[in-house]
Amino acid sequence: MIIHSIGRRKRSLARIYLESGEKLSILINSQNYEDFFPKNVHGKILYPLKKIDNKKFNIKIKVNGGGFNGQAEAIRLAISRALCKLNSNNRSLLKYDGLLTRDSREVERKKFGKKKARKKFQFSKR
Repeated sequence: MIIHSIGRRKRSLARIYLESGEKLSILINSQNYEDFFPKNVHGKILYPLKKIDNKKFNIKIKVNGGGFNGQAEAIRLAISRALCKLNSNNRSLLKYDGLLTRDSREVERKKFGKKKARKKFQFSKR
């Protein structure tokens, strides 16, 4: 049985296809996750799997938009949601660590007549 789940963070969107397997296998955009992401992000992706004991899954991920950090956090949310669909007992473990909360913070748009969203051009009195 394949479980589909979606996670979002900033401008990143991650689609997860999770199924049980013989060992842990994570493919992100048809690449191994160790090749796709730098090493400092690997812990974010694997954290929901460390919280539960069963680590024998085949996970196929399609991710686009944003940077490495946003993509990793979108994947983390999607994996957490998929694990909750798989077994409802996982929900209490993952919710305690805040892994099921969607971080809704987005970049504020730039306004006209200003340098950035809130920063103004330098003012010269004379």
